[in-house]
Amino acid sequence: MTDRRTSGTPEEPALEVRGIAVELGGRLALDGVDLTVRTGELIGLIGPNGAGKTTLLRAVLGLLTPHTGSVRLDGKPAERTRGTVGYVPQRHEFAWDFPLSVEKAVLTGRTHRIGWLRRPGADDRAAVEEALELVAMTDLRHRPIGELSGGQRQRVLVARALALRPRLLLLDEPFTGLDVPTQELLTALFLRLRAQEKALLMTTHDLPAAADMATRLCLLNRTVIADGPPETLRDPAVWLRAFGVAKSDQLLTSLGVTR
Repeated sequence: MTDRRTSGTPEEPALEVRGIAVELGGRLALDGVDLTVRTGELIGLIGPNGAGKTTLLRAVLGLLTPHTGSVRLDGKPAERTRGTVGYVPQRHEFAWDFPLSVEKAVLTGRTHRIGWLRRPGADDRAAVEEALELVAMTDLRHRPIGELSGGQRQRVLVARALALRPRLLLLDEPFTGLDVPTQELLTALFLRLRAQEKALLMTTHDLPAAADMATRLCLLNRTVIADGPPETLRDPAVWLRAFGVAKSDQLLTSLGVTR
C-alpha cells in the first residue's frame, strides 16, 4: 500500500475549518475561525468560558450552521462526511436515565451507519467490542447506564464515539470531574489513538495537562488568538489576550510562561 505522506501526494487534513463565523442570540460566538487538524495530532482547544469552544465543535458536527465560512472533513464538504466523526459530549448532555445497558449505549454511536430501521450486523457488534475493550468496560457491558459512576459514564461516552471507528475524534471537556485513575486511563488512550494516526480535537480547562498531551494548543476567544506547539506559546501577551490573566497568575507560572 502506498503511503500518501511519503508518495509526494499530501494527505488531506482530517478537519479543515476556514473563516467560520457563528451568531448565537444576536452576538458573534465565533468570528473568522481558522483551524486545521491532521492525523497524528492531538489539539488542545483552550479558552475561557464563553470563548466558543463547544460552539466550534457543534459547528463541525453540523449541529449549528455558520453564517460564513466552511468546514471540510477529509478534504470533502462536511455535510457529506459528518457521520464519520466521533464525538464525546459533556456528560450532562447524555440521557443517563434512559433504560440502556452499557453495551447498547455504546452501540448508539453507530446509529448513523446502521440506520434507524435496521438491525446491527457483525461489524457493528465487533466495533462495540473493540470500543469497550479500549476503555476497559467489557466486564460492565450489561450494567444499566443509570448505575454507573461518573468515571464509568465518561468511559461509555468515549467508547460510544470510538465505536464509529472515526478518523477524527472531538472531545468536549473529557476530564471534568473525573477521578485520577480514570483521567490516567483516558490520557493513555488518547495518546495511543494519536500514535495510531487518529486526529483529536479536545476542549479542556486543564491547561497543564493539555500542554503535556497536545501536539498543539489552539487558544480561542471567539477567534483564534494563537495556535502552535505548547513550547512556542510563551508570550504572556497571548495568554492575557485569551484569558485576561495577570502576569503573576498561577496559570502562567504552571505553564512556564515568563516575560
